[in-house]
Amino acid sequence: MPESTRSSSGADPHLWITVLAGGIGSRFWPASTPTRPKQLLPLAGPRSLIADTVARARAVAQDERIRILASAELVGAFQSALPDLGQDAYWVEPQARGTGPALAWAAWQARRTDPDAVLLSLHSDHAIEPVEGFVAGARAAVELARRERALVTIAVEPTRPETAYGYLRPGERLDPVEGIPTFRVGSFHEKPDRAAAERLIAEGFLWNSGIFAWRADVFLHELAQHAPGIAEPLRHLDAGDPEAFFAEAESATVDESVLERSERLAGIEAPFRWDDVGSWAGLARGAVPGENVVVGPGHVVDGSDNVVYAEGGALVLWGLDDVVAVHTPGATLVMRRELAPDLKRLLERLPDYLRETPR
Repeated sequence: MPESTRSSSGADPHLWITVLAGGIGSRFWPASTPTRPKQLLPLAGPRSLIADTVARARAVAQDERIRILASAELVGAFQSALPDLGQDAYWVEPQARGTGPALAWAAWQARRTDPDAVLLSLHSDHAIEPVEGFVAGARAAVELARRERALVTIAVEPTRPETAYGYLRPGERLDPVEGIPTFRVGSFHEKPDRAAAERLIAEGFLWNSGIFAWRADVFLHELAQHAPGIAEPLRHLDAGDPEAFFAEAESATVDESVLERSERLAGIEAPFRWDDVGSWAGLARGAVPGENVVVGPGHVVDGSDNVVYAEGGALVLWGLDDVVAVHTPGATLVMRRELAPDLKRLLERLPDYLRETPR
C-alpha cells in the first residue's frame, strides 16, 4: 500500500471497518439466544468471537474508524464485551433488512464523513488465524479495491466439500499486491449440495469468505446500477431519516443484490486460515480424529469425537462418542453430532420458553 495512505501509527486513515454483528446464531442454541448471540461466546478461543473480530480490525484500522452494525437490543451486550470502544463505534440498525441495506447505509455514512473512504466489511463470527496473515490480506484487498476501483472479496482455498458456503470462480489474473495473488471474479455459486461442492473444488472454485473491501463511492455507484430497491431509498438518509430508509429498502444480501450483478468484481487469495463458525459440530474441525473438544468446565470419560460446551456448572460425559453436549444455566442439550447443522429444525419444534432460555 502506498505510504500516503498510512497514518503515522501505520493505520490507513481512510480505511473504515464495518463489523456485521446481527443474527442470533440459532445453530448454537442453547448457549446462543436472542439476547446473547453466538458473537458473544468464546467459540474459537478464550475470547468472544466479536472480541476476536475487533482485535483483528484494530490491527489494520484506527479505533475511530471501526463501526459495529447491530440492533439496539444487542448494543448494550456488545459494549460490555468491548469496553474500550465508545458509543460512536455503533451504528444501530432500526430493523434487520439483510447485508445489502446494512452495507449501503455504512457506505453512505462513511462517504459523508470521508469522500475517500474505503470500507472493509467483516463478520463478527469468523475464525481467522494468524493475525499477521489477516493484516496482509486486508491491506491487499483494500489496495486492490483502490487500484482497480473494484468490489473485492477475499477468497479462501477450500479444505473440504462444504455445503454451507458460497463459492466463486477466479477469472483473469491481475497484478499481485505485495505478493498476494489477485484476480477478476468469473462467477459465483451459492451453497451447493455435496456432489456439486466436490465438482466446484475440482474445477478450481474457491470459498467466498464474505470479507469484502470497496471504496464507498464505487459501492454506492454499483448499488445504483444494480439494486434500485436499496439505492433509491437512500434519499431518506439524505433527509436524516434512517428509519425510513430501512423501512423502504429491499431486504436482500449484498451478494445477491450487488455482487452477483456487478462487472467490477475482483478477489484476492486469502493468506490466512478461515472458517465460518457455523454449528457446534464445526468446533471439532481441525481436531485430531478421536479427540474431544471441550469448552468450559466439561470432562469426557471413555468417549471420543465429542463436542462439550459447559457454563454455569460442570458437564461430564461417560461412555459416549460423536455427541454434542451443551450445558447452560437455562437449558441442557445432548444430540448426535451429525444433527448439529440441522439444529434449527429442532428449535422449530420447541416451545418459546425453551428456545429463548432466559438467564
